Amino acid sequence: MQQKILDLLKQLVSVESVDSKKEKLQEVLDVALAQLDGYTIERFNQNNHPSILAYVGNKRQEKFKIIFNAHLDVVSGRPDQFVPLEKDGKLYGRGTNDMKGGGAVEILVFKELAKTLPYPIALQLVTDEEIGGYDGTQLQIKNGVHAEFVIAGEPTDYGINNKAKGIIWMNVKTKGIAAHGAYQWKGESAILKMKKALDSIEKEFPALTKEEWKTTINIAKLETSNSTYNKVPDDCVMKLDIRFIPEDWKTIKPKIEKMFEGMELEFLEFEPPQLTDENNRFVRSLQKATQAVTGKNAEIIVKHGGSDIRHFNGVHEDGVTFGPVGEGLHSDNEWVDIKSLGEYYQILKKFLVQLK
Repeated sequence: MQQKILDLLKQLVSVESVDSKKEKLQEVLDVALAQLDGYTIERFNQNNHPSILAYVGNKRQEKFKIIFNAHLDVVSGRPDQFVPLEKDGKLYGRGTNDMKGGGAVEILVFKELAKTLPYPIALQLVTDEEIGGYDGTQLQIKNGVHAEFVIAGEPTDYGINNKAKGIIWMNVKTKGIAAHGAYQWKGESAILKMKKALDSIEKEFPALTKEEWKTTINIAKLETSNSTYNKVPDDCVMKLDIRFIPEDWKTIKPKIEKMFEGMELEFLEFEPPQLTDENNRFVRSLQKATQAVTGKNAEIIVKHGGSDIRHFNGVHEDGVTFGPVGEGLHSDNEWVDIKSLGEYYQILKKFLVQLK
């Protein structure tokens, strides 16, 4: 089976399925669909981002017990990264780790077991996770696709990721009074007025110097429309990237509004965090399956970046990211451990078979 996984993964990696090449998104889906003869395939498309849902039978279940979720889009890379390279027990190439490796395994486990299980499962393949997942996973959810539990095969080195940070992208704006730079007492600097906001960020959310499970604020940009030296700027915009832990979900927005009181606030994105109870019965079953196959405990881990699982959490459905061993996602040296692909296959298979 490991060779079948490797062969499929190489086919998937060979397709440059980046968002700027929309025709490649359908092409990579077609590679996956070639494995799914005999299954019902529902097709979705929004903003030229195709996705599919595969399942057994003619009618979609109101709620599947399990959904395997995989994104087949990747970030951009060098041309040679779309030529998979097998070396020293690893497969190198764009998407090997994030997450065509996990996706290839999910496709083949679904193909082998979906028709034999006493409960309904589905395979969800999307092509827009790297840009937010709104046209794939979220669209399908809005169209009635639901599950008791979702596993996204993102790279986790067999860790079970039940928590990830939510995202706020926002602008903070201040207004001043324009004046000649030589007569600044006649004006009011919007940049200096912004100092209050900067001080609040430094006090309430100091920059981390090591990895910690805390809410963070990154000041991504500070700008003004003023383009000359001899003018007091009358406007200033601060662009913020806020990553908040699930524990702060209810309090983060009121806290921000209090910190920046008197300033104009523009919320551009407000994405929920990922959160599933680590004592969830499916999480425990996944731990047992991992222990049985690898002989090691599957740790419960947190992630600072998001995934499509948040879309399911947003409608109160549980899920985790859980995937094989690898490194270098989004880097020039991305790889997945080939042995771990076979182990990951066995873990998912055991997980499904032992469920009741």
